Amino acid sequence: MNPQPEASFKKLLPLLRPHIRRLSWGGLCMLIYVGCWPFLAWLAGELVPAIGNGELNRVSSVIALSLIVFLIQKLAQFGQDILLAGPALSLSQELRRNLFRRLQRIELGSLEKLSSGDLTYRLTEDADRVGEVVYKTVQDTSPSILQLIAVFGYMVFLDWQLSIATILLAPLVALLVSQFGNKVMSAAERSQKQVSDLAGLLGEAIQGLPLVRAFAAENWLQDRFDLEIDQHRKARYRTLRLLALQHPVVGFIEAAGILAVLAIGTIRIQSGELNAQGFSSYVAALLMLIDPISHLTTNFNEFKQGQASLKRLQEIENQELEQQDLAGALSLNQLKGELQLNDLCFSYNKGKSILNGLNLEIKSGQIVALVGPSGAGKSTLFSLLLRFNKADKGSILLDNKDINSIKSKELRSKLALVPQQTIVFSGSIEEAIRFGRNSTKESIIEAAKLANAHDFIEQLNEGYSTKLEERGSNLSGGQLQRIAIARAVLGNPSLLLLDEATSALDAEAEEAVQIGLKQAMKGRTVLVIAHRLSTVQEADQIIVLDKGCISEKGTHDELMKKAGRYRELCEKQIIRDLSPS
Repeated sequence: MNPQPEASFKKLLPLLRPHIRRLSWGGLCMLIYVGCWPFLAWLAGELVPAIGNGELNRVSSVIALSLIVFLIQKLAQFGQDILLAGPALSLSQELRRNLFRRLQRIELGSLEKLSSGDLTYRLTEDADRVGEVVYKTVQDTSPSILQLIAVFGYMVFLDWQLSIATILLAPLVALLVSQFGNKVMSAAERSQKQVSDLAGLLGEAIQGLPLVRAFAAENWLQDRFDLEIDQHRKARYRTLRLLALQHPVVGFIEAAGILAVLAIGTIRIQSGELNAQGFSSYVAALLMLIDPISHLTTNFNEFKQGQASLKRLQEIENQELEQQDLAGALSLNQLKGELQLNDLCFSYNKGKSILNGLNLEIKSGQIVALVGPSGAGKSTLFSLLLRFNKADKGSILLDNKDINSIKSKELRSKLALVPQQTIVFSGSIEEAIRFGRNSTKESIIEAAKLANAHDFIEQLNEGYSTKLEERGSNLSGGQLQRIAIARAVLGNPSLLLLDEATSALDAEAEEAVQIGLKQAMKGRTVLVIAHRLSTVQEADQIIVLDKGCISEKGTHDELMKKAGRYRELCEKQIIRDLSPS
């Protein structure tokens, strides 16, 4: 990911604007809460001498008034906390929503380089931590700062000379807190990076456990996991060690300051410059500074950890987005499905071409197979057709319209992909086929029938309402693939893209899927990426790609007669010449 020099919470302020009214009421409660502290310090100054002199009536009056002030303060604190909690939680929710929305628009080449475990951690733990920092800032840090200002202002009013001695300690405390905070932020960044790595390994491990067992590699995986959690422990320990050191150091300085103030106050009382009642109020006010200073110290550390999380979230925003629609992009009506590639060139990295001057014309309703070795450019061509990437040179025309001039959602609604490995989201089978589109139950059933999936779905206990477990683990591979075909044809696409949808299936499952594919392909233009050449012998055209170029094209019989690259690939897969003798 591209590094971001600084993470600023100011960028989150626009997310709080819809909650101005609630924040204003919360701010009013905060002012009432803070305003009670100097009054309570004054009451403490009135109470101590009255107790010393045994003035019972005076003591009772002061205690009663103090209870009223405490009640008002705590009610105001409740109002402050409850009113400010909503906007802070909404900010966290909106931040996560915006980041996920952006995640869906990141250019796929960049997205594929990111760890799913790391992204999951960022959008859950990091987003929560940022939300907590915002909440503590408005609910705890802000009133703590105001309390310091209000109470210290009262202390200056009581004795400005004594207050000078008090304030001399503030820069030292602030410097220590700042130094610790910066170190905590660095340690937190390392700790969060270790948690992200651990989350990534867990995701890989859970998905790959069958493979691990098949290779008897449990000890190897356990060693990797042990190493990751040990590194996480060390990184987290460094953060906790800093926090543990900070509290006694800052606490000692605070205690020394209070003792120094008591000593100076005693001298001033002896000199007659300060009376006992005023000094009692001053000491009470001084003690009222300890709690907000402690809160600010803790919150500053959490702020630094939150800043590390915010930095990781904002790194997502630095990722390059997929190409946007051009101004005045075209909408589409029903397409014929005619496809034309003109001098098409593409490279993922400069100097390493994947496609080199590809020229191809595909007529409506044709079935065209793309074959060739790995890295020949087959999947890249699908990526360009779906506009996941943009060609460096040349054009792709769909019904004589450049696909770059068409709205991306309109384009993709007319194309449909059946991937080699079926991906389904948890939910019902009906939802898996609908896949977020506004389709009726009748159209879903019709799509399932085309995909040869209706019969097996109906035999399930809950039919189309059957819940799919994670990754569709409660269905077979062939059943999942037929659901994927139904999902593809539901939108009645003009162009069907098949990434060898049967390569991972056994013979019986493949036969059922092939029936679904044949029904789904009727009346559509179809491009098939073929790894198993036995599945494409009936294609209208077979395009042999080699190093980004078309080395051969024709029917199966024509290419077998040429005795070229295609025949060589077929012979490696023990496919006999089926052309008539």
